[in-house]
Amino acid sequence: MKHHPEESEIDLEPSRLSTRKNVVRVFYKDIWDQQKVDLIPKVFHPDFTFRGSLGPVLVGHEQFKQYVLWLTEALEDYTSDILDLIEEDDQVSGKLRFHGIHRATFFGHSPTHERVWWHGAPIFTFDGDKIRDLWVLGDIYGLVKRLELSESAVEFSVR
Repeated sequence: MKHHPEESEIDLEPSRLSTRKNVVRVFYKDIWDQQKVDLIPKVFHPDFTFRGSLGPVLVGHEQFKQYVLWLTEALEDYTSDILDLIEEDDQVSGKLRFHGIHRATFFGHSPTHERVWWHGAPIFTFDGDKIRDLWVLGDIYGLVKRLELSESAVEFSVR
C-alpha cells in the first residue's frame, strides 16, 4: 500500500506556540497519540461537544474517551501529524494527517495490517483555556478507498 504523502509537521516546540495551540498539541500528541485519556478533563470543558473526522457526534468526557479507545484499538500506532495550525479569536483550526496500522475491523473492512491514513481539518472553539467545541472534517472517502485497495491487495496475495 502507498504510504501517506510527505508533508512535514509544523514546529511543535511548546515555547513557540500560543497557549491555545499548545492545548491543541496536547490534544493530538498526548491524548490521541499516547492515549493519555486522563488529560481529557484538563483540556476539555465538562460539556464540550465533538464531531469527529470519522463522523460521530459526541458530548462530554466519557463519550470522547470511549471514541479515543475505540479508534486506537482499531489502528495500532495511531498518530496525528499536525501539518498546520491557525489561530483567530477563540478558535484554532488546522490541517492534520491521521494514520495507523489497520488491526481491527474498521469501516466494515477486515484488518489488513497495512498503514492507512486520511487528512482532517479541525476547528477548535475555546471557552477560556479549555476546548468547548471541536468540529473535524475528514477525508472519509479517501480513507475508505485506501481501505478497499489495501483489503484487495491482501486478498490477492492470499490466493
